Amino acid sequence: MSLARFELLPEELRVFLSGDLTMANTGKLWPEMQRFVSQNKMRVIVDAASVSRMDSTGVALLVHVRQHQEAINQQFSVVGLPEPYEKLYHLFDQGTLEQTWEDEEIYWHLDQIGRATLSAWERFQSLIAYSGEITVNLLQSLLSPGKIRWKDFFKTVEHAGVYAIPITMLIGFLLGLILAFQSAIPMRRFGAEIFVANLIGLSVIRELGPLMTAVVLAGRSGSAFAAEIGTMRINEEIDALITMGFNPMKFLVVPRLLAVLLLSPLLTMFFNLAGLAGGAVVMLSLGFPLVTYISQVQSTADYSDLLGGLFKAVVFGWLVAAIGCYRGLQTLTGASAVGASTTSAVVSGIVLIAVFDGVFSVMFFFLGW
Repeated sequence: MSLARFELLPEELRVFLSGDLTMANTGKLWPEMQRFVSQNKMRVIVDAASVSRMDSTGVALLVHVRQHQEAINQQFSVVGLPEPYEKLYHLFDQGTLEQTWEDEEIYWHLDQIGRATLSAWERFQSLIAYSGEITVNLLQSLLSPGKIRWKDFFKTVEHAGVYAIPITMLIGFLLGLILAFQSAIPMRRFGAEIFVANLIGLSVIRELGPLMTAVVLAGRSGSAFAAEIGTMRINEEIDALITMGFNPMKFLVVPRLLAVLLLSPLLTMFFNLAGLAGGAVVMLSLGFPLVTYISQVQSTADYSDLLGGLFKAVVFGWLVAAIGCYRGLQTLTGASAVGASTTSAVVSGIVLIAVFDGVFSVMFFFLGW
């Protein structure tokens, strides 16, 4: 049975459709319909009263003929189409088929905003879940010290702590030296060079000591943790641990986290000593005796300042170790995956250190500490 009958009149072409205009049949009718319409450039009226069934393929045929007629400035109409299929046909009007470049750009920007928001929310949820997981595993390990991998703990202490002492003290000494020289210039105008010692003592012990030590840890240890665990992730060693029944958190993260929690206040003390030594060199070069410098520092910074700085050092150490292991566990596959995880660990660690340092500054201000 033919799906279409064509009737050529003087001023119009009538097309009588019948049967099923579905995917199985419309493909046969399409070239015949296109040939008749192309040869007879006149008004086209489609009578679809005898159509028994139609899907999107039949609608696409009607839309194609309509677009052809619009392109040659000829009229096109469909009559007698059953109501359900008429609604489907009118869904494909000119407004839905034509979309301006501006609309596409707007939709693209909205899509990017939505994807970024969803991605940020998923990362936030993952970070919260990870924080809770490492806290639980750390408490469980402290309650059962025999289950802690002390070999990895002492290895981390050696690499992240002992080997970091020279670079930490060098940066501390140079920073104390620079800070003293820079502050002595404006102080000299008011004859108050003696108060350079007060400035160095307070700034190094309360702020610069824990902050710069944490930055050094993020650059050395945080990146190392991300690279080590990321390499294990790519080599499927972590999957092997899970298969054998080991908890990667207790096996990999807890020893590193405990080591950095112990190391961060100790390295901060070394940084403080080196920073004060750098300031002492400058004060001695300015003609002040060493006993005067020590007296000024003691009169300005007390044990509360030292404890406050060490407390910040512990929190910063937690952030560095946790984010380094987190980025390592998140490592994807590929040649650049480990490098990307290492970079992300350092950047994320420094950003979190700055954020929490700002929170501590506001908190200490309102507490009067």
